[in-house]
Order: sequence, then structure tokens, then C-alpha cells
Amino acid sequence: MWTPDVTVAAVCEQNGRFLLVEERSKSINNIVFNQPAGHIEMGESILDAVVRETLEETQRHFTPRALVGFYRLQAQNGKTYLRYTFCGDVSDVDSSQELDSDIIRTHWLSLEELRSHTQLRSPLVLTCINDYLAGMQYPLEILREL
Repeated sequence: MWTPDVTVAAVCEQNGRFLLVEERSKSINNIVFNQPAGHIEMGESILDAVVRETLEETQRHFTPRALVGFYRLQAQNGKTYLRYTFCGDVSDVDSSQELDSDIIRTHWLSLEELRSHTQLRSPLVLTCINDYLAGMQYPLEILREL
């Protein structure tokens, strides 16, 4: 039976720069850059997952404003990922929160820096930012959880 991994990600922009995490990737055994992102946990809502993942990976509280898109990625490792990507606002760093152990640090990068970066986790990183910049923002009410 085919069972894709379902993930969430946050596109956060401030002053033309985007919040990225530098992380250790277990699946490709390398250091990569990605949006704050991760898997939806059992019983967790889609929006709760993106808020939690952003906090765990950046020490920042995320407030989703819109859905940027829903993406399917056939990864080199053979897995299929279904990714809900949101845009929204983040707080300043909440130092009472601990970073996930796989996170090295966070960065605010310009679009030019991202385009020239060779260590992006997947093509989804730039695709989601480009879609966000193109105005792809759908109301959160489009999501229904029963």
C-alpha cells in the first residue's frame, strides 16, 4: 500500500528576507537549508502542526495567514511527500523554547541568496517561496478537518 509522508512548512518573510533553518538531514546525511517544516503527528491538525514545527525549529511562534499551496514531491529517496505550505508571521525568538536537535541555526536569507544556494533540502524550498511571491495565498478556511 502506498503511504506518502504528509508534512507542513512555513514561509516567513520579513523585509524581503525569508526564515530558513540549517539542519542535519538524516535521509541524505548532509547539512541542508529548509523552511521550518516537518511531519504532521497523529491526531494533530494541519495548522497545529505548522505552528508546532515552526516553534520547534526556530524558537518562534508562527501565526498562519494563508495556504500557499499543497505540493507532491517524489524524492530521490523513493518516498512521496505531500506538503501543505503556509505563509504567516513569526514572533521574536522565544528563548524559553528549545530547538530540535537536528537544527544547527536559523537564517534570514534574501531571494538572491536562496537562488544561489546549493544546499537546499529539496526543490520545494524555492518553489514555495516563488509561489508565495507570485501571490498564491488561499484562505485558511479552505482546510476542513472532520
